[in-house]
Amino acid sequence: MTPRAEILARLADRLCGRPAQPVRRVAVDGVDGAGKTTFADELAVTLGQRGRRVLRASADGFHHPRDVRYRRGRSSFEGFYRDSYDLAAMRRELLDPLGPGGSLLYRTATFDVQRDEPVWPPYQQARPGDLLIVDGLFLHRPELQPIWDDSVFLAVPIEVSVPRGAARGPGYGSPDPLVESNQRYIEGQRLYFHEATPERHAGVVIDHTDLMCPVVLHWRER
Repeated sequence: MTPRAEILARLADRLCGRPAQPVRRVAVDGVDGAGKTTFADELAVTLGQRGRRVLRASADGFHHPRDVRYRRGRSSFEGFYRDSYDLAAMRRELLDPLGPGGSLLYRTATFDVQRDEPVWPPYQQARPGDLLIVDGLFLHRPELQPIWDDSVFLAVPIEVSVPRGAARGPGYGSPDPLVESNQRYIEGQRLYFHEATPERHAGVVIDHTDLMCPVVLHWRER
């Protein structure tokens, strides 16, 4: 078993071994380019192989409109951190319905950031015992920290994450962390680290610098 597969298996054991509740809500957090979406998808597959039904969502389905995201200015790092995501919509449509006493009817998106317009996909029906895995930026913000039943933070240095993110293709920015166009995002993430200390609150912290050989840095019970 590869180091990556071993970590995914350990996480699956951890999540499957927790006491049952309506839906276990799990965050996969990290900077842009950390590899969150791929890791969350692979974790979902690993859990599925153990017979668990997994619901997948991303914070990217809950952006604010462009005029809100840039109301502090297009270069504002504070705006990137504070105004990118509609956390109230994420709670209302996804997280709260899957929590204790929730209806189990949920949506995985309310906004299409590319078209800059709301979307209203049909509600989906969760079942007791399902696992929800949400990937995205800023998932350990104080407004969300108490909601997660468990969480993973993928730790990657900026000098690795920025080129990795840019390699996704046109439209993902420069691979140079020092260029001005990247400062909004880098400084916004630093503000997040300062205010929310995500590595201190995550259930599991993983060094994801080497995608094939991730290393567990912290493993906490929540």
